[in-house]
Amino acid sequence: MRKLYRKLVLMKNPLTSMRKNANSHSGRVFSDKKWMVPFFASLLVSITLFLSATFGLFSSSHSGDPLPFDIISFPKSEDSSGYFVESDLKKSLDTNRTSRIEPPRFAYLISGTKGDSHRMMRTLQAVYHPRNQYILHLDLEAPPRERLELSLSLKSDPIFFEVENVRVMAQSNLVTYKGPTMIACTLQAIAILLKESLAWDWFINLSASDYPLVTQDDMLYVFSNLSKNLNFIEHTQIAGWKLNQRAKPIIVDPGLYLSKKSDIAWTTQRRSLPTSFKLFTGSAWVMLTRTFVEYCIWGWDNLPRTLLMYYTNFISSPEGYFHTVICNTEEFRNTAISHDLHYIAWDNPPKQHPISLTMKDFDKMVKSKAPFARKFARDDPVLDKIDRELLGRTNRFAPGAWCVGSSEGGADPCSVRGNDSIFRPGPGAERLQGLLQTLLSEDFRKKQC
Repeated sequence: MRKLYRKLVLMKNPLTSMRKNANSHSGRVFSDKKWMVPFFASLLVSITLFLSATFGLFSSSHSGDPLPFDIISFPKSEDSSGYFVESDLKKSLDTNRTSRIEPPRFAYLISGTKGDSHRMMRTLQAVYHPRNQYILHLDLEAPPRERLELSLSLKSDPIFFEVENVRVMAQSNLVTYKGPTMIACTLQAIAILLKESLAWDWFINLSASDYPLVTQDDMLYVFSNLSKNLNFIEHTQIAGWKLNQRAKPIIVDPGLYLSKKSDIAWTTQRRSLPTSFKLFTGSAWVMLTRTFVEYCIWGWDNLPRTLLMYYTNFISSPEGYFHTVICNTEEFRNTAISHDLHYIAWDNPPKQHPISLTMKDFDKMVKSKAPFARKFARDDPVLDKIDRELLGRTNRFAPGAWCVGSSEGGADPCSVRGNDSIFRPGPGAERLQGLLQTLLSEDFRKKQC
């Protein structure tokens, strides 16, 4: 009877049995002390690691020992190389106090063809300055021996060897006049300049038939007081007969497919005018900001690539590609100054090529106040007159404040290099300053695209 009674009680209140069993198990668990030692040991280790990480993080910024990551150098925001192009473009268009203090630097492309190596060297020496960057391109029509001689001449020059700011494009491209291969070669040179050095502000393209009318000290001095956001590119919107004779025909550049230079090929097809962008034309000789040419290389909104494909079949694409890009881009439209900084003489009516400049054009060149002129015949006597009266050049380079060597006994003062941030401007600086005042006047700026 007692056993039956107990079973009935448990059936009515089963929780009583569960509490007893639980109490008995819990008692055994907490009575076992073995788990406490590893638990407190792991807790102590965790606290130690947390405190060391916390105090190490705060003390690293004040300690003198560099972090392992210090071997990687990150550029400051104002010196950004443009990898995040869209944000940097907008930043670069704002006035930068630091960039105004730092004297400018130029990046030159000097191009030539067969028989132009000596002319290219003469132009290079006339525009040379240690602050600048230079790249030379001798096209595929020149024999390999001429390209080798040009490279050896540059390597044997002690100043070029010391400063390391002059290079020859290893790849020689076939450049067709009036074809897109000239644009492709220019973009390749810009990409190389951006890869080799970011310490330049303007890109300038010259040919072997170009020559300066001012010294680099003159140019660097004048442009030190100028906004580094200005692009000098002669431009005008295509209209009238040029629409039918340049925009609608379709041409093929043999330089894209063949290894021998020949004239462009015309097709029988014609195309309609584009509706998503306006077409502009102008001089092929430009002075463009590094920010703008970076945009042409990176093309974050795809417009430069689209226009590059369009101008692949365009007549005289070097006279339209950069012009159409800059005038169809909101960030750069207002930075374009419609002048190529060259003195060029044309026949009346103008033909495809300008006339060669001679002694009779010397006074006109000076009065133009332009820093460059073209085109010159090989070793024309007027070049010696420019060297003597405008550049003061008696040795390899046009003299500047960076030339601190002795000139006694006919020695080259530029053989000893001084501070390249100091300039000694001359009469050329006054002429160039007068030209820029005209170009930046309100009346002239109305001619912008």
